[in-house]
Amino acid sequence: MTSKPIPSLSAADGLARWLGRRLAAAGLVLAGAVAWADDATTLRQACDGPAHATVLRADARSLPAAALWLDATRLQWPGLPAVAAQGLRYRLLHAAAGGLHVPTGQPATGAALALPLVADASPLSPTLQLRHRHLGAGVRLALMPADATPARLQALHRGQLLLVQEDAAGHVLQATRLQAAAALDDLYTPAEALADLGVQVAPAARGGTHWRLWAPTAQAVWLCLHASDTAPAAPTVPALQRDDSTGSWQLHLPQPLPGRYYRYLVDVWVPGTGLVRQRVTDPYAISLGTDGRHAWVGSLDDPATQPPGWATAPRPAPRRGTTGLAIYELHVRDFSRDDASVPPALRGKYAAFTQAGSHGMQHLQALARAGLTDVHLLPVFDIASVPEAGCSTPAVPAAAADSPAQQAAVMAQAAGDCFNWGYDPLHFNAPEGSYASRADDGATRIREARQMVMALHRAGLRVGMDVVYNHMAAAGQHPQSVLDRTVPGYYHRLDAQGAITRSTCCDNTATEHLMMAKLMHDSVRLWARAYRIDSFRFDLMGHQPRAAMLALQQQLRQDNRRDIQLIGEGWNFGEVAHGARFVQAAQGLLSGSGIATFSDRARDALRGGSVGDGPAAVVARQGWLNGLAEGPDRQAAAASADLLRLGLAGTLRSHRFSTHTGVVRRGEQIDHAGQPAGYADAPGEVVNYVENHD
Repeated sequence: MTSKPIPSLSAADGLARWLGRRLAAAGLVLAGAVAWADDATTLRQACDGPAHATVLRADARSLPAAALWLDATRLQWPGLPAVAAQGLRYRLLHAAAGGLHVPTGQPATGAALALPLVADASPLSPTLQLRHRHLGAGVRLALMPADATPARLQALHRGQLLLVQEDAAGHVLQATRLQAAAALDDLYTPAEALADLGVQVAPAARGGTHWRLWAPTAQAVWLCLHASDTAPAAPTVPALQRDDSTGSWQLHLPQPLPGRYYRYLVDVWVPGTGLVRQRVTDPYAISLGTDGRHAWVGSLDDPATQPPGWATAPRPAPRRGTTGLAIYELHVRDFSRDDASVPPALRGKYAAFTQAGSHGMQHLQALARAGLTDVHLLPVFDIASVPEAGCSTPAVPAAAADSPAQQAAVMAQAAGDCFNWGYDPLHFNAPEGSYASRADDGATRIREARQMVMALHRAGLRVGMDVVYNHMAAAGQHPQSVLDRTVPGYYHRLDAQGAITRSTCCDNTATEHLMMAKLMHDSVRLWARAYRIDSFRFDLMGHQPRAAMLALQQQLRQDNRRDIQLIGEGWNFGEVAHGARFVQAAQGLLSGSGIATFSDRARDALRGGSVGDGPAAVVARQGWLNGLAEGPDRQAAAASADLLRLGLAGTLRSHRFSTHTGVVRRGEQIDHAGQPAGYADAPGEVVNYVENHD
């Protein structure tokens, strides 16, 4: 939404009309008094209505979130003097359904609960010091012990919550929202051990279907159950019950319901919007209907999800470590879309890989015989950008090679065409539907994705998966914002004012938070176990904590009793750069782990240019593959050759060799764009490459 001035609160009718227009522009509905109800008719209307959310009580007055919870009971307001001036006081104001009004110079109104805060000088644990190392100096406050009961602490995060600084007369001097992730992690630590998030369908002999959703800030959660992907919701909309120890909501129905579809209704406070009834899919959905509008009820053990021979299908022998991997990057649709040897109905689909005699599979088999070990698939989890029904294919004109007409034709349909790389996650645990023969059938997606893995394994190739846990396709009130509409403000990394950081190009996630790290861990473990994925390539892995990656590596070994290789982009940039928030899973920081990062040292020397350079810059900054060796700048060519030699030696810090100047130096003493060229302690910590999709 664009920012517009808010009309006078005294003009109640005008305010309602203004809010209605503003919310409608975002695809939201402003409920009237009748619509804010929990009866079955109203809930079913919310399940099936055109809007993805209904605003039950609007409050568009959004303050920055300049203060942060340090843990469950302590908070910090950076930028304010650490020692409060005489007569100042701080209070937390809470209203479950909103309505707080904090005009500067006047008393605050609308609070159902107002809790005084006291100055806090207690030490932070080393873990908390590391977590909050990016905070600027400021006043640190704590709740009174009498107010720090578990029930009250949990209630504070269900509704509107503001922190105010007041003078002795009770007039508001400053007010702010609070960033709550650390408090939620502290309050709901047992949630990390939950093993049944999502939907669980028991075998028919035992019966029953169980749902669990982590939504600690929600005030109520209901289940919309659909007989098919296109059917209306069932007349009964059962409520989920809250588990206070984990902040999760659960529901058990006694009958098995495989093949049904579902969504949740979640009543939750959204800063800047109000109390909202969100209609959301399940972040833990294992499969979906068309375009991810509904989550699928089913089990990965259901025979309908298993291609013939899946139970006993062989897979390549496990490999220890990352050295010796030879990796081929491949896009599922690109692999077969233009292969005339593949039946037309299978082109661009998972099932194209089952055609052992096709040109594409014969090519992969030849590469396997030549030493290729792994095929890494660009993302195959559910993505947001490709319409799974009704996508378009642009008609590319037969213009001259240097004509802009081809690109213009493609870009004119880019928003709705059938292609995207897939770096815009929507549901992490479900296969992408545009690669399946039927996007509206949850079992088909799973079965055909498994067929693809089986076919590649049969060809002697291990299967790697490119995964993107560093950002989401959308956040806020966007209809494709699955995480942020379920637990607003938690899953994403926020800046000093509470805005979502976007250094990765999109809405960054925060894998330093307990349940975002769990979501990443649970998702990767599911793909390795249920789809027999042999290795993973992490997009922008340097935006994730090293500790989270090491924990995942250990979990994978325990689950699979084999090494599952992990590689990733260990670039050091953005709001997490240089360890600003945690020790990163970045270049030079994974010594001894066996997790490898892409090396840009030999890449730049061979290809020319560097990160983010366009074609003109790559041509101007030549590499050995495009003319540097034959060019007039002999000094640049000789210096670049040092980077090539170092790359051949694993980009090791300690490797000693005679440089182009005749001086013997270690790898870490060679310069690359102002940083040590040698950063690895073992060859298995480096992925050597010249060019890939990025």
